Amino acid sequence: MSSASALWRDRDFVRLWLAQGVSAFGARITREGLPIVAVLTLGASPAQLGLLSALSNGPALIVGLAAGGFIDRNRRRGLMMAADLVRALVLATIPVAALLHLLTLPQLYVAAALVGAASVLFEIADHAYLPGLVAREQITRANASLSATESVAEIGGPALAGVLFQVLAAPIAIAANAVTYLVSAVFLAGIRRSEPMPEPEPHARWSDDVRLGFGTALSHPLVRTVFVTSWVQSLAGGMFGALYIIFCVKVVGLNPGLLGLTIAAGGVGALIGAGTAGWLSRRLGVGPSFLGAQVLVALATAIIPLSPGNPAHGMPFLVVSQVLGDAFGVATLILGSSLTQTVMPTAMLGRVNAAFRATSGGLAVLGAILGGLLGEAIGVRGAIWVGVAGLAIAPLFGLAGPLKRLHDMPTGPG
Repeated sequence: MSSASALWRDRDFVRLWLAQGVSAFGARITREGLPIVAVLTLGASPAQLGLLSALSNGPALIVGLAAGGFIDRNRRRGLMMAADLVRALVLATIPVAALLHLLTLPQLYVAAALVGAASVLFEIADHAYLPGLVAREQITRANASLSATESVAEIGGPALAGVLFQVLAAPIAIAANAVTYLVSAVFLAGIRRSEPMPEPEPHARWSDDVRLGFGTALSHPLVRTVFVTSWVQSLAGGMFGALYIIFCVKVVGLNPGLLGLTIAAGGVGALIGAGTAGWLSRRLGVGPSFLGAQVLVALATAIIPLSPGNPAHGMPFLVVSQVLGDAFGVATLILGSSLTQTVMPTAMLGRVNAAFRATSGGLAVLGAILGGLLGEAIGVRGAIWVGVAGLAIAPLFGLAGPLKRLHDMPTGPG
């Protein structure tokens, strides 16, 4: 039996895959829906969109600093289910408020923060849970399978969102995401494999857990490079992410339907990246593939601010950027995550993943605020160029250390 067949014969992995697939599909509706509601329904400015993006990413810093040790000391699947239920409840308030004509920007801010916090908790617990569900030699393949499903959601979710936003109102379309989180929780509840309670640890303050998570990540020479390059990417990506929707809608002139199709094209690229990450690492090596893909992400993103300011000529630029950027971005994510999950001790994965999420969230918040302010000061197109420059700098931090020479994925911790 091939390793791929063995993975897909594992019913518990399939249930995890289904849970993540359903929630990922609906999450795209929310991801695009919140800024579209802010722009088209509530008339948000670039600075207000920057704040909305910052509040979506900000919980990664808070939850990452506070939850790593908590996740390592508790069963991770139960925490994932709880996060699903919280997200469903919060998102359900948006269409209710819209129907009552009570929806405001402050409510969107609060919803973005709460959903962001629950999503970060889910992601940290999920990354720590996967190595206990599948064999270590299957981790890269499992991550690629999950990323492929995310890619399909990237294709279908935004396109469906665009149609829903055209036919209905954007706040009402977000209700679909609340249902997907409920379905995700049901699939997680169906996993039969018992998750053992983690070994008891001496009581530690949250600050001790934070230091341990950061110290463990930075002390490993391979993981340290993945960690440091993620800092620069998060700062630059926060600037870019805060302005992308308003650039597409206000500068290029895309309507919600065309915007959904444009973002869906990125899902095609992400699917390609999920399918080729393992092949690239076998041909070029894990380290060279990881750093080379980061360079190509920056080049693909540079196509965006070159887009002409009209839909007919600008949309092809955006589509090409989405396909290439998402392809190499997903390859980077799969290789970096798989390396971290492989070489870090299972008992420490919650705290290490929390360190990653805390820094990426905090820097994304800073980037979003800077992006919004730069968008006001020098224009949206100019601010996006600044974000592109940051993405180009990130892989330079990988030139020091052994990752650039790593060919094969390590077999385990140590």
